[in-house]
Amino acid sequence: MRSVRGWSSRRTREERGWLRGAPPPRWVRVLPVLLLVVVTAATTATPHAHDLGFLLGAIPPLAVLSYGPLATAALGGLVIVALNLPFTHLDRPGNTDLLTIAFVAVLSVFVAFVRSRRDAQLDTERAISDAVQRAVMPPLPERVGPVGCAGFYRAAQDGTLVGGDFFDVRDGPHGVRAVLGDVQGHGLSAVTTVVSLLGAFREAALDQPDLESVAARMDRRLGVDSAGVRHAELFATAVLLEFSGDARTVRVVGCGHPPPVLLHEGRALELAVPPCPPLGIGLVGMDRPKEVTVTLGPRDRLLLASDGVWEARDAADTFYPLPERLAALAATASGELPDAVWADLHRMRYAVRDDATMLVLTPTPPVP
Repeated sequence: MRSVRGWSSRRTREERGWLRGAPPPRWVRVLPVLLLVVVTAATTATPHAHDLGFLLGAIPPLAVLSYGPLATAALGGLVIVALNLPFTHLDRPGNTDLLTIAFVAVLSVFVAFVRSRRDAQLDTERAISDAVQRAVMPPLPERVGPVGCAGFYRAAQDGTLVGGDFFDVRDGPHGVRAVLGDVQGHGLSAVTTVVSLLGAFREAALDQPDLESVAARMDRRLGVDSAGVRHAELFATAVLLEFSGDARTVRVVGCGHPPPVLLHEGRALELAVPPCPPLGIGLVGMDRPKEVTVTLGPRDRLLLASDGVWEARDAADTFYPLPERLAALAATASGELPDAVWADLHRMRYAVRDDATMLVLTPTPPVP
């Protein structure tokens, strides 16, 4: 299954390359060596090509783009050697020209050294960011009790792996409970709120007897976090689910978040979840969210998505029709469905301007 068991195990080749520092295109790596070979071969074949010798001065700077200091020094040394070999017809350059190329080669080695140190520091910072995200949202297993899980996470802020979306699935004494939410803001500034909400959910999922109480606990957590902070305006939207022990029904509570989409017999239907204010504005405790119970078929699936998916827009400023597109993708396996939706967004040229998160839950009732 290609999709995540949580956010981090879904790593495309592009994402894995970004984490390590994506290498330059192959033609950039080949260019310095190719230029050295072509110029040397041409000047060796005929003395009339000696005017091409100036191209050798570009080799050390080009090497900096692709190689470390040792390889850059080696290529710079080969350039100096080529300029002093009689059969290349380049062994009589002016002293100024030779010193200039030697200086450029030494300078290129220094730049390559600085770049390699910087890249090592960036790799360390990316590894720390990866570890933070794993600590905030550990990878989901393929199954939690009778429920199959597949998720997708893509932060909106360039250069970060963390954002304002979150999800989790937990098994407990009251059944399998799941949450997907979106806190105010995105990027690193939202991580503290995400940590608080996930901690509150994980504790309440074990202790509270119903989903309304779990939502109230999360709401109180945000209220406590923002108390005493002037103009905090700390809030989050969330949708919570609880599966029965036989996975034949699911209870849903929505707190200002788009409802789950049910895939049933090739159709995609938005669940009619009673509206409730977002978490953190102090109204959930006074007006408890209304729970809705949905009966599930043997092959039904539920997809939860954040605003980044629901509110993606095309060139005509039209929202992405998630239920309609899910119906067209209904034949896709559950584990591949988040990837398929993401690919569909790009294929249809919808711009995603917020954190994009999806969670597919596949309940599997026990065989009688």
